[in-house]
Parts: sequence; C-alpha cells; structure tokens
Amino acid sequence: MSLPRIAITMGDPAGVGPEICLDLLADKEVASDCVPIVFGDRAVLEACAEKTGKALPTSFCAESEIETVSAPSVFHIESIGLTDFEPGTVNAATGKAAYSYITKSIDLALAGSIDGVATAPINKEALSSAGITQPGHTEIFAERSGTERYCMMLTSEIITCSLVTIHVGYDEVPELLTEERILEVIELTREAMARIRGREPKMVVCGLNPHAGEGGLFGNREEERMILPAIESARHAGANIEGPLPADTAFLKWRRAETDAYVCMYHDQGLIPLKALAFDEAINTTLGLPIVRTSVDHGTALDIAWQGKASSRSLLEAVRLAAKMSER
Repeated sequence: MSLPRIAITMGDPAGVGPEICLDLLADKEVASDCVPIVFGDRAVLEACAEKTGKALPTSFCAESEIETVSAPSVFHIESIGLTDFEPGTVNAATGKAAYSYITKSIDLALAGSIDGVATAPINKEALSSAGITQPGHTEIFAERSGTERYCMMLTSEIITCSLVTIHVGYDEVPELLTEERILEVIELTREAMARIRGREPKMVVCGLNPHAGEGGLFGNREEERMILPAIESARHAGANIEGPLPADTAFLKWRRAETDAYVCMYHDQGLIPLKALAFDEAINTTLGLPIVRTSVDHGTALDIAWQGKASSRSLLEAVRLAAKMSER
C-alpha cells in the first residue's frame, strides 16, 4: 500500500512556519509514515534555511506531479517576494500568501490529489489585514469545503478538548450554545476518538458557568436548558459520557487519567488546560470535514521567527496524525 500524501501548508512566511517545515522535510521518521509535501514559496524556504542554518529543500514538484510524488517535496506556490515582508513582523502580504497555500491545499484535497492536510501557523491579524474575512483555519476549511457540521478538536496523549464555540467574544458564547450544537460536537468527538483510540471513548462535558451553574444560581440555566439535555441524548445513543462538570475541577489529574476527551463550551475553557499541559505536542484537527485536516497547536511566534529556535514537534505530530487519519 502506498504512503498517504500529506500537504503541509507553510503558514505565515514571517512566522516560524518556514523553519518548522524545513525540519519536517528533513525528518526521516515522518517520511516513513507518509509523503510530506510543503505548500509554500521556494524562495522563502531557501532564505529561511540560509538564515537558520537548516538544510535546504532539494526536491520540488509541480502540481501535475503531486499525485505521483514519492519523496518529501516542496510544491512551489509563488505568493510573496522576499522584499515584501520582514520576518517577525505582521504584514498583509504574508496573510495573503498564507491564505493562498491553505486554499490550494483544500482544493487539491477535495479533488483527491492529496490524502490530507496539516497546517503550520497563521497570523490572524495579518489574515484580516489582507481582507480575509474568516478568523482562522477552521472557518476557512469549513467554508471552502461547504461544511456546516464541524468543530475544532485539540488532542495530545494526555489531554484532548473539543470546542462548541471557537473564535468569538465571551459575550457571544451563551447565545451560540444550543442543545443541537452541543450534541453535534459530542457526536463528532465521539466518532473521532473512537477512530483514534480504537474503542468507545470516555468523554466529559464541561458546564458553562462557575460550578456548572450551581443548580441555576449562576448564569441563565444553560446547563439545565441545553448542556444536560445534549448529554442525555448522547448517553441514550450509547456514548460513555459524564457532565456537565465544573470546569475548575474537570481537568484534575485523576480525572484526566480516565478521560479520553473533554467537550468545552468556549475557546479558553479547553485551550488553557491543554496548552498548559501539552503545548509542544498538542495537535489541532477539524472534525466533520470531507477531508483530513490537522494543525500545530501554537501561533506564529513572531518573536523567535527565523532564528532556528522554534520546536517542530507539534507539526511533526500533526503530520503523523493526518497520515493515520488518512489511512484507507
């Protein structure tokens, strides 16, 4: 059986994406799991390699060769010139370039030319400055693939969290919570974790309010009106699930040891414990898409970009997971 071909989008050229992509191309273990193809600008990668002392990429492929490429390669997408940006600086030109790598990878994945996509980090300010209306990768993938039922899940060996709401302000969260949406995220998470773990996962659902509402004392009874009914529906369908639990105790060590995945109501409820415990190894994946998409769980790290300091571990793990999820 041939190895899956995984597209790796280079991310924002001014961030750490180019250097961690260079590490990926040189990693022999990853090459034994899949055929990694970096979607990015050749000149940017070569300039970053020279500045950081990393190995120069040696294999390049045209779009017409992607379906037959068999070794780690770069698919050159000319989107930005070296004089158009400064490493470590937010720039609309880098946001536009990053968007071009992403959309090309989505289109080729939908066409079946590649088996999955792993994304290096983008800068949301640069993306917005370029006139891109979607706030992040998740929304770009969902919109371009025509997907309405999706969610973000971040996973590692020690903690996994799925998010009911993503890139919205705190004041918007309660009005976005519905029984249907919470159940949708539970079902997507259950399906994904069963595939990853190879068994029925144990899941925990967090409440929205302090102490999970304290029986209606805090909040607007979101736990009783929406979260608990969604949990009961999932349990009736056979899910091994508990909640709603107070978020301040849901992530204690003993509970993490027996929990495969948490369903969290908003962005920071899940990402604060996840990044505190597994910053370098956690992986972001979008569930519900018609294609496989994973990502690093860190930002562009502009303060250390193009200095050879960035860890490529999260990207390596993201590519490995994409390869695993792409297996037919």
